[in-house]
Amino acid sequence: MNRIAKRAGRLRIAGLSLALVLACGFTPTAFAQANQQADAAPLQFHTAAEEARFHALTLQLRCVMCQNQSLADSNALIALQLRREVLELMRKGMSDAQIKDYLVQRYGEFVLYKPRLEGGTLLLWIGPAVVLLAGAGVVAAIVRRRKPAAKPAAGDDEQEW
Repeated sequence: MNRIAKRAGRLRIAGLSLALVLACGFTPTAFAQANQQADAAPLQFHTAAEEARFHALTLQLRCVMCQNQSLADSNALIALQLRREVLELMRKGMSDAQIKDYLVQRYGEFVLYKPRLEGGTLLLWIGPAVVLLAGAGVVAAIVRRRKPAAKPAAGDDEQEW
């Protein structure tokens, strides 16, 4: 009887431990979903000019999570939060350049769809042209090395027309 009581106690502890682990595992998910739904509420603009400026600016910014989507197109939670932050910065009176500088300080040049022409980004701007010119040079070298095709004899009178 003592053995059965010990086993029942162990099962009870294991069951409570499992319940605690499961509760902790599902709680952050529920909070994250509730938070995302709260952030998904549409933004309210004061004027049409503010809305136009906001959309133009968010199209120039890249979502830091979704490699090739603009901030305007992304549905990621970070994009929703950044859109709200951009609108808040606009309402504080910051210019587009100041907002971009602020986001670049926080997330790096990656946040800009068109990186600035600086020493660190120079390769991004001239790299494609360099690769294209190198490819054209390789093709030209291959064409020059080929031997010209044999020309037919000029004095061929046996042909009938």
